[in-house]
Amino acid sequence: MASPTALTLTCVALFLLLAASVVVAIGLGGAAVPPAETARHLWAALTGGRVAADEVTTYQIVWQIRTPRVLLAALVGAGLSAVGVAVQAMVRNALADPFVLGVSSGASVGAVGVTVTGGLAALGVYAVSAGAFAGALVASFLVYAASSERGALSPLRLVLTGVAMSLGFQAVMSVIIYFAPDGEATAMVLYWTMGSFGAADWGALPVVAAVVLPSLVVLHRHGRALDVLALGDEAATGLGVSPDRHRRNLLVLVSLVTGVMVAVSGAISFVGLVMPHLVRMVVGAAHARVLAVAPLAGAVFMVWVDLLSRTVVAPRELPLGVLTALVGVPVFIALMRRRNHVFGGR
Repeated sequence: MASPTALTLTCVALFLLLAASVVVAIGLGGAAVPPAETARHLWAALTGGRVAADEVTTYQIVWQIRTPRVLLAALVGAGLSAVGVAVQAMVRNALADPFVLGVSSGASVGAVGVTVTGGLAALGVYAVSAGAFAGALVASFLVYAASSERGALSPLRLVLTGVAMSLGFQAVMSVIIYFAPDGEATAMVLYWTMGSFGAADWGALPVVAAVVLPSLVVLHRHGRALDVLALGDEAATGLGVSPDRHRRNLLVLVSLVTGVMVAVSGAISFVGLVMPHLVRMVVGAAHARVLAVAPLAGAVFMVWVDLLSRTVVAPRELPLGVLTALVGVPVFIALMRRRNHVFGGR
């Protein structure tokens, strides 16, 4: 277990790495901008400084196009990692991730339905995101209604209900795509469900930040409760913690955060599954420690994944879900094969 000083140093190092990664990622792309020039443009945007006429195009690329995308990637990476920690404690399952509860599949159905039918057209560019968020809320409500019994939520029922709902929503999405009259809309939907920050802009960023950042604080402050939940319901009750009440609150929070993230980025796999385990190997199994480090590590990871997605085969973009799976699967297998590593801690 890491000492408080080591934990602080780890967080500081990850924060500095995240800041450097953000600047580098903003500067790289189809039109590369040196880090020093990128930092100068960012400073001008933040302080209202002047930009020379011959640098206006570069400034717009840096501030209007890449900055909101990179910041959104950092927020989503942090949110996925933190929610992954909470879900694994909530359902006491080391193989759980933010999408095990069916929220991601519900959001995908909402986005597909809006794209294919043209619904919510009055919302303009936010129509798909609004549809995804509505689908996530419906999915979380159905999972709660189907898995609760006399107000109690057992981890096993939550997992089984979430898996069943995910399969059901995926079937609904497949039917909608199959009967879609517009092939272009179908292709866009399939790409969106594999994850992308291509539609990121300054309009979406405040909403995601307003949900994800406070949720990180709430989860960290409930680290002790997560420790107790991970011990089992009998142990939690004996220690004066109501497992059902905490599980309900966590389900609402997880559904809200996951729905918001899926609405702006699509379904991104493995981040919420693998990052918590990697962090536990460094700082131990105490959830307060894990929740201090995991968001920063997830943010750094997602910033670099997004950078790779838009530069490896430029000018085309690789779906984020493809890259996270290519990284996540080998890492996950390697973790399982470590004889001295037990999922959920050391």
